[in-house]
Amino acid sequence: MACLDHASKERLATFCTNENIKVLWQEPMKEHTSFKIGGPAAAMAVPKDCGQLAKLMRFAAEQKVPVWYLGNGSNLLVSDEGLDGLVILLDGAFDGEITVEDKVLVAPAGKKLSAVCAAACAASLTGLEFAFGIPGSVGGAVYMNAGAYGGEMKDRLLWAEYLDLQGNLHHVPAEKLGLSYRHSCFMLPEYAGACIVRAAFLLEQGDKQEIQRQMDDIFSRRKEKQPLEYPSAGSTFKRPQGAYAAQLIDECGLRGFTVGGAQVSKKHAGFVINTGNATCEDVLELTRQVSEKVKKEKGYELQLEVRLLP
Repeated sequence: MACLDHASKERLATFCTNENIKVLWQEPMKEHTSFKIGGPAAAMAVPKDCGQLAKLMRFAAEQKVPVWYLGNGSNLLVSDEGLDGLVILLDGAFDGEITVEDKVLVAPAGKKLSAVCAAACAASLTGLEFAFGIPGSVGGAVYMNAGAYGGEMKDRLLWAEYLDLQGNLHHVPAEKLGLSYRHSCFMLPEYAGACIVRAAFLLEQGDKQEIQRQMDDIFSRRKEKQPLEYPSAGSTFKRPQGAYAAQLIDECGLRGFTVGGAQVSKKHAGFVINTGNATCEDVLELTRQVSEKVKKEKGYELQLEVRLLP
């Protein structure tokens, strides 16, 4: 894939003007990630709906421009050099509103999970309480089968829709999405360039007050145990088989361990936080040293849960 050179930028600018698609140039990625880290994206386009997105994807494929998709940016660590290509942002306004029919809730990919949980609660539908407080958006949550407090997306996901590189829409039932711990088929090479645009969740009738009580309880537990007052990307490492990453890191005496502006949280050792001016390199060096020590002292291989761009 080619980088976004001057000629490519001019073609992209003309295309976006003609299609009425908002585009930002040299947009700081640290403004779009929960880690508050990342250099500028050469271009960031903000499509309003699937029609604009499909045209944008086809254009990028024809021009051989590198593309990254962005939702709430809550599980991303972006290079300090930024991204020399096109970032496509699916924000909360993308492709309309959350809808509820009977016990099925359908949400566009850019909607935050908190908004989805609130909509389910308003409709007295139970099953998504575990996701309240997960800072991601629907698309990202499906992509990585996000989970917390004993629940995962796959427990309630009914189907997902995605656009392929040619802008064709595909409707796939949940059982064919290869969902497992922090994994989906969208991570496989054959789905490279695909963009999740919508997902549906099958829920159950419940009591609105009890649903709200459970969501409030989960949020208060998060606030009490997690360093929400600092920028982070949530749990930094995946849970290794037969152990817990935070416990292993803690037992190695690494709580509070710091490299530059990155630190293993003193509140929860499973979180790496940005104490103010952390760089991507700070985080990578810290996680490298943490992984090395855990491997040496505990024999476990820690794998990053955070997704690196590029």
